[in-house]
Amino acid sequence: MITVFGSKKNTFRIPWETFIGYGLLLPSMLIFLVFYYVPGVFLAYISFFHWNIFSSDSTFVGLGNFRILFNQPLFWRSLLNSLYYAVVMVPASTMLSLGIALLLREGIHLKRGAVVRSMVFLPHVTPIVATSIIWLWLFDPQFGLFNSVLGYFHFPQPGWLGSTHWAMPSVMIYSLWHSVGLYTVLFLGALTTLPRSVLEAAKVDGAKKWYLFRRVILPLVSPVTFLVIVLSTIDSLQSFSQIYTLTGGPHGGAGGPAFSTTTDSILIYQTAFLYQHFSLASAMSLILFILILALTLMQKWIADRLVFYR
Repeated sequence: MITVFGSKKNTFRIPWETFIGYGLLLPSMLIFLVFYYVPGVFLAYISFFHWNIFSSDSTFVGLGNFRILFNQPLFWRSLLNSLYYAVVMVPASTMLSLGIALLLREGIHLKRGAVVRSMVFLPHVTPIVATSIIWLWLFDPQFGLFNSVLGYFHFPQPGWLGSTHWAMPSVMIYSLWHSVGLYTVLFLGALTTLPRSVLEAAKVDGAKKWYLFRRVILPLVSPVTFLVIVLSTIDSLQSFSQIYTLTGGPHGGAGGPAFSTTTDSILIYQTAFLYQHFSLASAMSLILFILILALTLMQKWIADRLVFYR
């Protein structure tokens, strides 16, 4: 015990374990402070200035950067592309991962169940840039595997990443492949901890599979569903690496073709590092942060009324 303050009669003491605990947390807290919180505060600061990394001069412009953005059609298109990406990815990844988790739960005691679960999770731990380059070949309209298979069965062969209509869906297909493994593991963990007594009681009462899933299983895994929705929303609105890699190079530059995949993250990168308008990029980042925060709070408000915590 360590005496912190107080008189002889009334002494406030802190256990050694508390100091040891905070000491162990200190390195991680410093990393978050240096690489997350300080840059975040500085980003919010320079969004109200005309600021350049190559000059020490800065001019306060107030909301000038935001007025410039709100008058730019490309900025609004990037926001719409980001929302379109998130609106499709969040329900798709949630439902797909839950469905895969249900299938894996049925075969959890099979001899090769562990191998199958590992294969499902494996894409999530692969590097995005490296696997995106491989998927560039799969999406190639002339020599790619997907069009070769579609052509063999005489189905229409889309232009994939070279088409303004198919570029964003192509990115979504890759993103689903890469992210579903993590959410599947989360759902599988929730499914394997369901109380057997509740499931058996429902079956004894004559509940069919669909009724059992909708009225019993789905409410019991609703906390994990809420977690997956929040994580998927944040990840979708911040997606950058796969969009940048898949739509760059021969497809007309990142965010192409014709800005069909230019999300807010891509536009922030281009504004800051290609055109060196760091203040505008900071303002866009602040708007994206506010959007993610608002959506997360809205999801929390809905979850407080629908999520069942047992």
